[in-house]
This record gives sequence, structure tokens and C-alpha cells, in this order.
Amino acid sequence: METNYSLYLVTDSTPATLGDKNIVAVVRAALEGGATIVQYRDKMSETADLIRIAKELHEVTQEYQVPLLINDRVDVALAVGAEGVHLGQEDMDLAAARRILGQDAIIGITSSNVGEAKAAVIGGATYLGIGTMFATQTKPNTKSIIGTAGTKAILHSLSAMDRKISTVAIGGINSSNVQRVMFQSKSSFKGLDGVAVVSAIMAAKDPKAAAAHLRSLIGVPPRSVVKHATKNRSVEQLLVLAARVIKRLVEVRPLCHNMTNFVVQNFAANVAIAIGARPIMSNNGAEAADLAKLDGALVINMGTVTADGLSNYLQALRAYNLQGGPVLFDPVGAGATQARRAAVSTLMAGGYFDVIKGNESEINVLAEGTSGTQQKGVDSGDSSTSPLEKARLVKRLAARERTVIIMTGITDYLSDGERTLAVHNGHAYLDRITGSGCTLGTTIAACVAVEKGDKLLGALAGMLMFEIAASRAGNRADVQGPGTFVPKFLDELSRIHNEAQADYHEWVTGGNVEMMEV
Repeated sequence: METNYSLYLVTDSTPATLGDKNIVAVVRAALEGGATIVQYRDKMSETADLIRIAKELHEVTQEYQVPLLINDRVDVALAVGAEGVHLGQEDMDLAAARRILGQDAIIGITSSNVGEAKAAVIGGATYLGIGTMFATQTKPNTKSIIGTAGTKAILHSLSAMDRKISTVAIGGINSSNVQRVMFQSKSSFKGLDGVAVVSAIMAAKDPKAAAAHLRSLIGVPPRSVVKHATKNRSVEQLLVLAARVIKRLVEVRPLCHNMTNFVVQNFAANVAIAIGARPIMSNNGAEAADLAKLDGALVINMGTVTADGLSNYLQALRAYNLQGGPVLFDPVGAGATQARRAAVSTLMAGGYFDVIKGNESEINVLAEGTSGTQQKGVDSGDSSTSPLEKARLVKRLAARERTVIIMTGITDYLSDGERTLAVHNGHAYLDRITGSGCTLGTTIAACVAVEKGDKLLGALAGMLMFEIAASRAGNRADVQGPGTFVPKFLDELSRIHNEAQADYHEWVTGGNVEMMEV
């Protein structure tokens, strides 16, 4: 019978996770809830105790017709007649384990990079445990955290091999991220066959309910992910539809929840009001669960990086992901310091972002995990890359993260991984005032809140409204510099709002948008 890897339970007998519960009772409850395969992992007990507990576990798994695997210990697997083993890179080599256990045994191999994965497939592994996905207490000394991007790279390499193999992701996976893991890890030709979970079940007060909830989430896309119906729209169509998005923005007046630095909160609130959204400026993550239910959008602007701030961002991110509310991430100054790079990694691992907006340096940090040159503050610095290279970068990152990526600059580039656009609007004064990037994020998020079906279209609508207003303001005769630009910019945003309200959509003809062939 073919093995079902969808909900793979890895046991943990440590008091910090298991508490005073009985491990056999927990495994039975998990099987009742829908666990499809069990790995007995215990690095501390003596061999006699391992065999005794493994026998008890095997009786239960056989009752539910589910395979039992033993972590590392081939001798224990033989002693109890388990269906197989799971081996790490430092455990017994695959060939030796296969000789001892036979051709029918299930042998899984931990793989954290493409080379390890390919070697395991060639060596005859039955399945791969890919990870570590996220940081985890059960493996504090893990050598690499690969996330969904690393997992996707491994799956992509496996799809080109002649021999097909099952795969599960492991490491920090729970009910808050399992859908995102399955969704974002999928390559063009191969996705995960399941997820391995530890604490999400072993530490749960009700393991049966925890397993049942996880099983119900596997294979179901995150609520925030909506596949747009039409992919190949022309620029002309997009401009017409963008005007309609602004019309809906004016009618719906969505909530725009801004988690941003104190320097720009007032400006961001004024911009939100001018475009027709309803702003709330709250950095308190505890409020997010209630705010996320109001069918608006969240902006996380990483202006100030503190431990408390990160905790609040993560709490809000998970709340909006749970409700399916759009979240825009602005990784301000991502390449300026190591602390900011670490914060970006933490946030990217903590939830799903519908839109990620940054300048060229910030987008490079997200794409490569590092920055070629250290940012000077939050500015992008001089660029030496061509328009085509920038377009390719945003498309590649959007495809990898399965989201909308926006790179701001003199020309802005945005992509959903399939369509890639260049926007040639805006005004030079935007670079000479504080908070223009933050308030662009506010505008885009509000538009995506009313256009969840095609988030690229929503993002484009927000960019056009913002940048056409900036162009109008900057070209006014009564604007002499940045000081007089800001109030006139707010006036022009409000003017476009009023035009949309009156069904006058000529403003969008000022959009200078190019469909990039990349």
C-alpha cells in the first residue's frame, strides 16, 4: 500500500514538549485525528527503553494501519519490526541501512540542500525530510534554516530527476504556517507530499484535535491567496481596470492598519484619508485579531527594529493571514545593518505577505539574503543594473515567494511572477520628503484590500493614483519645493478621489505603464 506522508508526526519525549502526558496515548490520539505516518524520535533513552516504547507504539500504529519509523536507530527498528527508519546526514549511511533493513523498508533521509537531496534519491531513499523550514526548539543546533525558498529550490531540482520521490518539510511547522509552507514551497512541477510536525501535536492539550485541524489545512491554499481569473491583460486593459479599483476604493473605504514608525504616522494617516481609506495607526499586535476581522489591509513598515516591535509585527501578520486580509511588507533599510537583515528573515519566516515593496537594495536583500553593498540609511544608493535586470529580479522573487513584488525607483517595477510591469510616473520631490515610500505602501495596501482577486492590479492602481497625484502636484505653478509640495500632493490625491467618486476616470490616462517581456 502506498504510504501517505501528508501529516507526518515526529514524537518528542522531552518534558518541555510532552509534559506529563503518556507518549503512546498522544500518538494514539494523533492517529485518531488523522496523522498518516509516525516517527519515534528519542535521543535520550537507553536502548532497552527505546525498544519497549517502540513496541508499544508499533502496536498502536498497526491498529491504524500507519507506518512506524524509528529515528536514527536501525537496530531498534529491526528489534520491533518497524516499517523503516529516518536518517540524518550524520547517521548510518543509506546503503548500509538498506542492506540491513531490506528493499521494502521505508528509509527517509534529511536533506537541507540540493546536493544532499539528489544524493539521497540516487542512493535509493524512500522519501526526503526537507528542512529545517523554520527555527525550532527540537533542533537548536540545526546547521541551516532553508525556509520555503530553499525548499522550493530542492523540489525544483528533484522534478528534473528520472526517479521520483516523496517529500515532507520539517521544522517549526504548525497550524499558523502549514498552508503557506505547502503553497510557497511548490515549484512548477513538484510540491511537497506532506509536512512533519512535532510540537504542534506533541505539546498540544488535545493532540487529536490538533492533528485533525492540521490535516484539514493541508492541501488548502491560505485564505489570503486568491488566484486571479485573467492573467494576460494588456496595459490598456490594466489602466481601465485600475480606474475601477480606485472607484471601489472610494465606495468601500477600507480600513488600512498601519504598523509604522512615529516619524511618518501623521503623514500616512493623512494620505489614507485623502485617498478615501480609513486609517488606524497601531503598533500593538494585540489589537490585530480584532482589526483583521474588519476586511481591511495591514501595512508592516520596518522603520524601527526592536524585539518588541518584531513580536508585535508577527502577531499582527498571523492575525491577518488567519482572516485572509492582505498584508504589505516594507523592509525599510533591510541592508543597512545585520539586525535589520535578521529582522527581515524573521518576518519572512513568520507569515505570508501579499505584497512586498522596497527599493533596489532592499529587494536585493530579500532575493539573495545579503546585500552587495551596505545601505546608507534607508536609501537605495546608486544603481548599476539595467531595466531588464531589475525586471527579471522582481519577477524571479515574485515567482519564488508567490506574491507581488514591487521595486521602487526612478522607474518602478512590479511583478506577480507571471506579468511584470514598469511604471514611469511620479515626481522628483517624492525623494526629497520623509515618508513617501511608507505612504505609497499605505495607498497600495488600501487598493489591494478592495482588489484581492488580482493583487498585481490592486498594487498597480495604488501606484498610479499615488504617482499621478505626485506628478500633478509637482508640476503646479504654486509648488516651489518640497515644503509646498506635500500639502498640494494631498490635495491632488483628494482630487483623484473626487474624480473617481464622480465616475470621471480621465486621470488614469496619465499612467505611463510598460509591460516588460522577461
